[in-house]
Amino acid sequence: MANVRSLLLGLARARGPSLFGIGNGTHLRSSSLALTSILSRSHLCDELLVRVRCISSTGVASHMVLEMPALSPTMNQGNIAKWRKKEGDKIDVGDVLCEIETDKATLEFETLEEGFLAKILAPEGSKDVLVGQPIAITVEDLDEIKNLPADIPKGVEAKQDKSIQDLTHDVKHEGRSEKPNFSRISPSARLLISEYGLEPSSLKASGPRGTLLKGDVLAAIMSGGGPPGISESSQEKISGSTHTSQPTSHTPPQSATPLLDKDTHEDLPNTQIRKVIAKRLLESKQSTPHLYLSTDVILDPLLAFRNELKEQHNLKVSVNDIVIKAVALALRNVPEANAYWNNEKGEPSLCDSVDISIAVATDKGLMTPIIRNADQKTLSAISLEVKELAENARAGKLKPNEFQGGTFSISNLGMFPVDHFCAIINPPQACILAVGRGNKVVEPVVGSDESSGIEKPGVVTRMSLKLSADHRVFDGQLGGKFLSSLASNFSDIRRLLL
Repeated sequence: MANVRSLLLGLARARGPSLFGIGNGTHLRSSSLALTSILSRSHLCDELLVRVRCISSTGVASHMVLEMPALSPTMNQGNIAKWRKKEGDKIDVGDVLCEIETDKATLEFETLEEGFLAKILAPEGSKDVLVGQPIAITVEDLDEIKNLPADIPKGVEAKQDKSIQDLTHDVKHEGRSEKPNFSRISPSARLLISEYGLEPSSLKASGPRGTLLKGDVLAAIMSGGGPPGISESSQEKISGSTHTSQPTSHTPPQSATPLLDKDTHEDLPNTQIRKVIAKRLLESKQSTPHLYLSTDVILDPLLAFRNELKEQHNLKVSVNDIVIKAVALALRNVPEANAYWNNEKGEPSLCDSVDISIAVATDKGLMTPIIRNADQKTLSAISLEVKELAENARAGKLKPNEFQGGTFSISNLGMFPVDHFCAIINPPQACILAVGRGNKVVEPVVGSDESSGIEKPGVVTRMSLKLSADHRVFDGQLGGKFLSSLASNFSDIRRLLL
């Protein structure tokens, strides 16, 4: 690996520092996440131009900066849950450096190069670390650690600081050049500052680690803290977008509910997973037309079948395992229900496989691991897979392919005293089935002598099923067809073995 790195460095220097935008005395190290990708492609030099990370370090030991990686498609920031390595530790290819809490799960960050962990820039417990922000520095040799200057983190973040300085220079007024009161800035806040010509030094940041947020800029504009060039119509426009209603001129404003005193409440920190859940469910209720359909099924045949499997075949399956199988077969019998709304085409698209997402409650939030091709698996296989996925979900060890995707979701609260409830669709899926607990009720049933047709009072166990469906994909007829197929699977439970 060292020989390959030397070859790359020599090739880079031979082509000239101007190609890289590098000054004199600059050492190059290829990114640990990119070197394997570079070597696997034919255009070596072109990849090197894109992938190499440059650090000005005249008279300083050669080192490499590790940045916060994007471990999921929707991840833009993460938390450092735990560092597996300490400063000065030897690291080999494939070693887990740290555990990162993403918007989906807690994942392990592995290194693709060997060396030594010289400096941890984002300590354990760091919250909302942006993707691309430096989190650690590594070196090739242990002796190089002592040659790193004490202010190396400042040099690493020089690029980010320069961006803020450029922003200050672009929008500052004549005769004014004050240092901004924030160290980081969100893209939406930067856009508002440029659009309204605000003075960055007058803005106060409320985000983590001095991050200037969009709300901070909007608050400054609404309070009249911007320059005189902001017209009243602009302020009214922003005011209209941040408030749902305004009192009319002839109606005195109503007094709002007093804000809670600081001593009367406690702020609970939110995990990345819960933040994403809140955002996605809000978007689902606002953008997806929910259609609700409900039915009750008799649970006694299922319970009898479950006891039979346990006594005669020593096979332990849960009610939820059988529900998963019954739903999967109903989706296979009614393929139009196994679909999602395609925004690009403006029409429903059918799914190729039946992949059931199951809701699992964890300490960090609700996770939805997936039973793929559930219609093709036996009850025993489904039961074993559910146990394994649920255990990994609670431990935060789910792999991305184990929770990304899915064509249909099931949320079961039957273990709690919940008779029935309506669940929110998990986009881009079009359906979620809410399963309540079984309740014993008295109702007319046909006696043992069915030929007589005489009904007598009897005790049966009923379970409520409520389907939340995307009305763009489902109409009443399709929803009724699916629930009818599902109910028949519960009435003739042995068809699940076919």
